[in-house]
Parts: sequence; C-alpha cells; structure tokens
Amino acid sequence: MVHSDIDRKTRDERLNQLVKYCMISGALDLNLYEEYDVKRGLRESDGKGVLTGLTEISDVMGFKNVQGKKTPCEGELYFQGYNVMDLKEGFNTRKFNFEEITYLLLFGALPNQRQLKEFIEILNQYRELPSKFVRDVIMKAPSMDIMNALQRSVLTLYSYDDNPDDISIPNVLRQALTLIATMPLISVYAYHAYQHYHNDRSLVIRYPDPELSTAENILRILRSDGQYTELEARVLDIALVIHAEHGGGNNSTFTTHVVSSTGTDTYSAVAASLGSLKGPRHGGANLKVENMFEDIKAHVSDWEDDREIYAYLRKIVSKEAFDGSGLIYGMGHAVYTLSDPRAVILKEYARSLSEEKGLTKEFSLYERVENLASDLLTHHKNLHKPICCNVDFYSGFVYSMLGIPRQMFTPIFAMSRIAGWSAHRIEELVNEGKLIRPAYKYVGHHRMYVPLEERE
Repeated sequence: MVHSDIDRKTRDERLNQLVKYCMISGALDLNLYEEYDVKRGLRESDGKGVLTGLTEISDVMGFKNVQGKKTPCEGELYFQGYNVMDLKEGFNTRKFNFEEITYLLLFGALPNQRQLKEFIEILNQYRELPSKFVRDVIMKAPSMDIMNALQRSVLTLYSYDDNPDDISIPNVLRQALTLIATMPLISVYAYHAYQHYHNDRSLVIRYPDPELSTAENILRILRSDGQYTELEARVLDIALVIHAEHGGGNNSTFTTHVVSSTGTDTYSAVAASLGSLKGPRHGGANLKVENMFEDIKAHVSDWEDDREIYAYLRKIVSKEAFDGSGLIYGMGHAVYTLSDPRAVILKEYARSLSEEKGLTKEFSLYERVENLASDLLTHHKNLHKPICCNVDFYSGFVYSMLGIPRQMFTPIFAMSRIAGWSAHRIEELVNEGKLIRPAYKYVGHHRMYVPLEERE
C-alpha cells in the first residue's frame, strides 16, 4: 500500500510536468490571428458568424438593412419561414405544440389536424426503449452528469438497431423519430438511476402515457407523484418549442452538419452534438445564470434597490465578485441586439408561473438585473451595439419553478434540440454536401530530426 502511494505521488508529479510542456507547446502568438486574417471562432471582427452553409430550416435575425445601413432590430426567429411569435400566438391552449413544431421542422410545412394526429401516433409508437435497455444500459454505472449518460445511451442504441449505418433518408428519419420520442425517457430515467444509486432515493420508473404530450410526459415521469398543473405543462411545452431550433450556425447544430458530412451513422452524429451542447458556453449556460443569481441573492440585501443591485453587478463585471470571469451570464448574443424573441416569450410565461408559485419577488429581481445589466455592459465595455438578455437568462428560473433539478436543465435542452438536429442532419444528407473541412494554417517551425540517444 505504501509503495502504491509513492507510485501515485511520482505519477502525479510527472503528470504536472507534462502539463507544463502542454501549456508551453500549445501556446500561440495571438497576433498571428490578425496577421493571417483568421476568423477566430468562425466569427468576423464584429462578432457575426462566418458564412459556412445554407439552410431553409430556420432564420435568426438581429439586424435589418435600413437605407443600406445595418441597423439593430427587435430579434426575429423563423421556423421554416414562420415567425415564432406568430406560431406562439396560434397555440392558444393546445397541448401538442412541440410535436407540431417538430413536424414543421422535419417536413417544412405545418400539419393539418389529420397529419398532426398521425404524427403524434407515430411518435407514441417509437416512445418505447428496447427490451431491458433501462436495466442493462441506463442502470449500469449511472453518471452524475445526465448529459454523459444521455450520450452513452444514444451511442448504445446503435447496437439495438438492425440497420444502424444506413444513411438513406427513410432510415435516418426512422432513427430521428426514435431519438425524438425516447430522449425524454432516457434523460429522466438516467436522473432517477443516479439519484437511486448515489443519493439513496427511491427508484421510480414510470412509463409514458400515450394520451399526453411530450411536455406532460416529462413532468409525469420526472416527478415522484406524477402530478402537474396545466400552466406548468404549457410553460414546459413552450420552452421545448423555443429551444427546438436556432439556425445552422450554433455550435451543436453546426456539429451535426460537420459530423453528418462524413457519412457517419445517426447515433454517432447525435452523440457528437450532445457533447457540444453539454458545454457551459452553449447548452449549459442557464446553469451559470442560476448560480449567478444565487450569488446575487446572497450579496444584495434589498432586491428592490436598483442602486445596490447595480453596484454588485459592477463588481461582477470588474471581476471582483461571483466567479471572477467578468461576465453577467445570460446577457448578450452573437446575433440578437435589441431583443431575443425566445427570451421575450419565456419571460412572459415566467411571469405567469411566478404568480402561480408565489415567486413574484424573484421574478422582479430577474427583471431588474436584466434592465440594469444591459445599461451597465453597454457603457462598461464600450459596446457599439445594444445588448439584450438571451434565452438562458430566464430558462433556468423557469425550470427551477417547475421543480426540474439542475442536473436536468441541459438534458431538457437536448430533448428539444434533437428536433432541430434531426432536421439539419436530413438537410445535409438530402443535399449531398461536401465533407466539411475548414483549414488551419501552420505557424510552427520545421525542424531536423534528432535520434533518441542524441537528445538532451
């Protein structure tokens, strides 16, 4: 045992030395990016994404051309040509809105009543995991991060598919519908498995009800009592709708295009997109927002005092508070300027839900921070364009009010975005796009080989 401890210490010391080598060898002269006009992060100098592809699935707008001048505008998001605001107004009190939007994204048109009914029936038929999959896959080695469990499960579904590598459109559509239907089950079951094995919670595996919508089933199988209010289901449904798709340039959807362009199977492509979405700078951003608000609540004594809130936000921006990043999470977007339509919609529902939950004081704090942070960031960072809150600003608050545990925040995003990923994967395959292969310029030095025994 002592010998083993010494070996471990030696190993760690050597690893630390190797880390230093990595840091030294991996560091580039950042001035070279400007010298060679490299679009770092595939973005132009003004933050706009470099144009790398074409799509008809959705359009994201934060500027308009006014008399030949690029002018900030209220954000607009279009699914297959339809303004999301118009789609939302048409929902009324219907409960299968996410399913309707999924149909729209996949097939390019809004379904009539018969088509929607048949589509829901098809999803219900696919909303069943393979025999013993829960026991043999989800229950084995439960992960504390549900996104990793989801990624592993999606990859394992390859082994249960009789025709996994066929990338013909009929087969890819079948696989897409299977993943759209089962991703909520995998995510929630993985959460319950983790809670059971690591936190000694009772294990409850409840099967979905074919009469219920995706949003209703998520709440039903997630909660121990299976109960929820009509407003709660409506709010989760709208959250699924607005997260379902957001253009081809966001990181996870671009990942879908990149990986699909290689001709690989659907499960590998989706697993790659899940890996992208997990990152805190993408799908995990709403967790950062919630952590930030916990910190604000702990350090601001009067939540109705704008001056006190503003002063603390200044500390955050100056890297003197919270995580030292200088970021006010949930503020700003690469495309939107005056407003993010998804945040506008979600804020409306967050207000209603806060009234039902008796959390109007918390909602008011979010609203104050939103307004104060916009002004603070614009002046502090000398921004040349307006800055608005993005969808992550209110989504974590909404999920918390719905009683959704934090481990499930990003998986909820995945359950929704799988609809958009599937539409983009099919678009990539239908159009037989070229292998996506951008270039990296080598800026190192060529060297002469030195035999091992001659090296110092």
